[in-house]
Amino acid sequence: MEQLALLIVLLLGAVVTVPLGDRLGLPAPVLMTLAGIGMALLPFVPNVEIPPDYILPLVLPPLLYASVQRTSWRQFAANRRPIFLLAVALVFVTTAAVAAMANALVPGLPIAAAVALGALAAPPDPVAATAVAGSLGLPRRLVSILEGEGLFNDVTAIVLYHVAIAAAVSGTFSWPSAAGRLVLSAVVAVLVGLVLGWLTNKLMVLLGDATLQTGLTLLVPFVSYVLAEEMLGSGVLAVLTTALFLAENAVDADDVLGRITGQTFWQIVDTLVTGAAFGLIGLELHNVFGIASGREWEMFGWGAAVVGVVIGVRLLWLLPATWLAKRLHKRRDYDEDIPTSWRETVVMWWAGMRGVASVALALAIPLKTDDGSPFPARDEIIFIAFCVIMATLVVQGLTLPWLVRKLRVQADAGAERELERDLAMRATKAAKRRLKEIEEVEELPEEVSERLQRGAFDIGARISPDIVDAERRERYAKRVDRLKAVQRIQREMMSAARHEVLAARSEPGADPEIVDRVLHHLDVRSLR
Repeated sequence: MEQLALLIVLLLGAVVTVPLGDRLGLPAPVLMTLAGIGMALLPFVPNVEIPPDYILPLVLPPLLYASVQRTSWRQFAANRRPIFLLAVALVFVTTAAVAAMANALVPGLPIAAAVALGALAAPPDPVAATAVAGSLGLPRRLVSILEGEGLFNDVTAIVLYHVAIAAAVSGTFSWPSAAGRLVLSAVVAVLVGLVLGWLTNKLMVLLGDATLQTGLTLLVPFVSYVLAEEMLGSGVLAVLTTALFLAENAVDADDVLGRITGQTFWQIVDTLVTGAAFGLIGLELHNVFGIASGREWEMFGWGAAVVGVVIGVRLLWLLPATWLAKRLHKRRDYDEDIPTSWRETVVMWWAGMRGVASVALALAIPLKTDDGSPFPARDEIIFIAFCVIMATLVVQGLTLPWLVRKLRVQADAGAERELERDLAMRATKAAKRRLKEIEEVEELPEEVSERLQRGAFDIGARISPDIVDAERRERYAKRVDRLKAVQRIQREMMSAARHEVLAARSEPGADPEIVDRVLHHLDVRSLR
């Protein structure tokens, strides 16, 4: 019962920290972590008790699926080189550097366990990076790179982690076997993701109802993850593949209600799971300080050394990698997002915060090896991992807004407005083109045709008023004012209708199901 109450408090905190973070100008994940730390210091708050085997399957699938909703396959394809340099090469380099440092510092830490520590400390968190970057108004190209890095580095790091854990648990390791497992894991994951994405797409059409479709999307990430893991594939890569397939193959462009319902639902899931996960990071201090009992300063020294390696390796890698990306970008006509100045490179470096994936991997380390002995240096690994998470998430997360303001790294508002204007023009032309096709086969009254022409024009003007000249913009503004007055009155009329129907719910003989059905029709009409 105590664990359930703790979960409810975390979920409540996840909701409250979003508006609080907006007011304070701080990222919600960082606030939630600080709230978890505060709760961990209270004597009456119980320790968190989650079986290690459940952490990854419960936390990662919904967070990854929600993150993919904000991106596209085109972005990944266009940014494949910078994403490869950050999400694959940098993860390997960081893992090797951390493993070497930890193996040299921590007594009794075998190389396989040190590699597991390096793998779980290597990947910056996509949720934390996106949440922080999105709230700071960074250039979209930087946000795109951070999103791509965050998603794909989890895949690389988790596969490395599983190989290292298997070696530590079994006591044996073979390079050919590890390489074969990496390849097999990736191939199986991609196949599972594509097949499940295709099946889900077909099932969406059969279900039809927006509520059932949204419920299906909640199950799909977990099915994709578990199915891939059972077939010796990467569950994270399978979820990523499924989500990208579904995002690129939308069932119906005209399914407005289904799209709005799905987006709203996943925003809620993302907020709740992210908040609870980062709160859990703070709460784990209970167990972490218990681990370090009597050896605090020695273990803090190990943690500080690994933190220095993690942060330093990222900077030392980003500087030449960014330079190389710029040279190749200029030499070839690549449509990719890269940092355009040393200021943006510094912001990318400091945005490399560790979070949910790292803590989930740390807590998922097995308690025992195959021969029944305790997992080597498990307590030390968890303590060092939390030093890395706290230093990067809290310190970097709190100082990143200051750094962004100091370096004046901001989104290119002019370019965003130009893209918005471009899309508005395309939308207007598409609407006019379709109207012309209809007029060729249908006889429309002149006044109706003129009204529809204005409506087609209004589609683009509402998105971007800059597409029209000053005189037409003034006429459009007057028309919008009249339309707003009509819409306001219509809203009040619909509100009166909804209040009347709701009042009928408490009348004798009223059938709540029929009342809700009528109310649903009114709600859908109001939405349209």
